[in-house]
Amino acid sequence: MPCGSIYQSTGLVSHVCRHHPDTGATLLPYVPVIIEAPDYVGRNPKEPDSVELVKRIDQQIMVCIKLDSKNGYLYVASVFEIKQSKLERRIASGRLQKY
Repeated sequence: MPCGSIYQSTGLVSHVCRHHPDTGATLLPYVPVIIEAPDYVGRNPKEPDSVELVKRIDQQIMVCIKLDSKNGYLYVASVFEIKQSKLERRIASGRLQKY
C-alpha cells in the first residue's frame, strides 16, 4: 500500500452513525491519534487493500483504512470500539500485531 496522506470524508460520519450508533460518533476525534500512534496494526484478510489500527484509549478503538486503488489514495473507512476478547483473538491468530 502507498504511504502518504489518509483522507477522512464527510461520509465517514454518516457511516459511523449508521453502522456503529452506540459509540461511533464519539470516537471520531480519536482517529488522528490512532493513525499517528497505534498500539496494534494488522489487516483484514477479506480486504487485501486495507489496514486495521487499534489503540487503547478508554476502550480499544479500531480504525479501518482502505486504499482506493482506482484513484490511488488511502481513506478512513470506519472507526469503532473493539471488545477485548475480539482483540485477543485477532492477536492470537496473527491478524493484529503489536506496533
